[in-house]
Amino acid sequence: MSATLTPAPPAENRTARLITDGAEPKNVIIAVCIGVGLAQDNPLTGLLWALEAIVFAAALPMAYIKFGMRRGMWADRHVGQRQRRILLIPVIMASVATGIGGMLWLNAPDQMLALVAAMLATLGVLLPITAFWKISVHTAVAAGALAMLAATYGPALWAAAPLVAVLAWSRIALRDHTLAQTIAGAAAGAATAGAVFAAVSA
Repeated sequence: MSATLTPAPPAENRTARLITDGAEPKNVIIAVCIGVGLAQDNPLTGLLWALEAIVFAAALPMAYIKFGMRRGMWADRHVGQRQRRILLIPVIMASVATGIGGMLWLNAPDQMLALVAAMLATLGVLLPITAFWKISVHTAVAAGALAMLAATYGPALWAAAPLVAVLAWSRIALRDHTLAQTIAGAAAGAATAGAVFAAVSA
């Protein structure tokens, strides 16, 4: 009696999974925090502020996501069920808002405060949309990060926009989102984060 062999997943799906996992919001947030931190007048101090932002915008939310996975609240760290995201996003917003409070109290540089304020505003835009439609958080965070880095280092960084498109492809290839959901996420993230970052850091 021969054993039943399970076919290997297509190479395209493995590639899409690597991209989706590698460019998950946590990793993008860490990268943009470090990028903006290094652009401060005192890069070392900027990195310390980046660490504060990472704790409240990435580390604590990820810890809560892992806690939810252990409790069976969601199946994976990407929280694929739209209804579960409605429960998760307000918790992340509360963590980010706490980080903003600490920055205000300790008189953080304007750009670092703008960075975290832009993250909170983006979540505030995504939450009501998620109530009825699964807009892509991956592309929203990636495009928002790109907008803030372009505002920090110059518009030449918009040349990296195809990376957001590759990320969108990975979400579609994994059947986690439709094309419209990835485009909407990228547009919402870039517009919201870009506008708030520019306004607060001005």
